[in-house]
Amino acid sequence: PVLDAFYRAGVEVKMITGDFPVTAMAIARAAGIRNADQVLTGEVIEKMNGAQLQEAVKKVNVFARTMPETKLRIVRALKNSGEIVAMTGDGVNDAPALKRSDVGVAMGERGSDVAREVADLVLMDDNFATIVTAIEEGRNIYGNIQKFIRFLFSTNLAETSIVVVGAFVAALMGLRDETGAILLPLTAVQLLWVNIITDGAPALALGLDRDTGLMRERPRDPKSSLLDPASLKFILVAGCALTA
Repeated sequence: PVLDAFYRAGVEVKMITGDFPVTAMAIARAAGIRNADQVLTGEVIEKMNGAQLQEAVKKVNVFARTMPETKLRIVRALKNSGEIVAMTGDGVNDAPALKRSDVGVAMGERGSDVAREVADLVLMDDNFATIVTAIEEGRNIYGNIQKFIRFLFSTNLAETSIVVVGAFVAALMGLRDETGAILLPLTAVQLLWVNIITDGAPALALGLDRDTGLMRERPRDPKSSLLDPASLKFILVAGCALTA
């Protein structure tokens, strides 16, 4: 069930171990790793060049009889293939791969001091399922930031548009106050009041929102902008609707 959650989220799981191939395949099958019938040993990997290994790591999910340098080569090959790599480990021999990966995850209870030092995250309960919770929390935080920005940008676009359009119309119609200044639909104080009262509470609610469907989505492109095309479209459409 734990690995099913990874696969639903679009995360591939690979096992790298120093055990014999037969043992590695048996454990991989029991854990529910996909394509566990195919295993690649460290001896074979060491004979491969960079291009061959880069192609192999895309297809193989179980690696056996590996040395620390072999684990490091596998992580490098995955990264060179454009993958975002999270590596879990607890021993000194895992330290180079943990350091090289995008996210190094060490075991807090039985992990070595070296592994914990080089890792980005430490699992205090040594439970692999905790990583699923961490991924979900990370996705939820990113999603809430994006919702928060969409909402505030759209409301501020509406407020700005009202002032600009209102000032333009007032100038055309000759609407002025007693001092002779152009009559604006909203003053600066009123804009601040609108921001605090009408925008503050909804923005806070969006920042604390929980989306249960995030773990069924594919991982986002790390190069994608926070204000992606969908966000810009939402801001424009919502901002114009609010202005009207």
